[in-house]
Amino acid sequence: MITLRKITLENRRAIFNLEVSENQRGFVASNLSSVASCYVLITNGGHPFPFAIYADEQPVGFVMLAYGITGYEEPSIADNNYCIMRLMVDKEYQNRGYGREAMNKILEFIRTFPAGPAQYCWIPYKPDNVAAKKLYESFGFRDNGEIFNDESITVLRLSDLPLNGTL
Repeated sequence: MITLRKITLENRRAIFNLEVSENQRGFVASNLSSVASCYVLITNGGHPFPFAIYADEQPVGFVMLAYGITGYEEPSIADNNYCIMRLMVDKEYQNRGYGREAMNKILEFIRTFPAGPAQYCWIPYKPDNVAAKKLYESFGFRDNGEIFNDESITVLRLSDLPLNGTL
């Protein structure tokens, strides 16, 4: 059972110690760096949502969401929309379906519009991250042709949001 949980004083070290495999390190920032980015966003009017991803009682991953500004150069789709900025599953827990289950929980959370209404959810990703692209496409995300910071932008209209990650 996958759940999204707040990062707390008790679980922060476990979350900071999660990491992807060596060949994936160029695809996602460290969780510590991501949490620091959340602080900077909050103090500059942003709306970040960092979560630990748990499988039962075991932390297995991390996700960072944002609404509106991300603190980086942003595509045209960014204004008043949600972004899945970072998503990772620790190398020891990959290939168990946790990423797919986490995406279901993430999109369920976004569907509550916690920071305000939005039409879209978007995700920046490295074009050579084939596994991520395949996962995003299975949820209905489609590339919009924009490239920012050497990352492709994939977009989902929230009204088209599938309930279970299959189209």
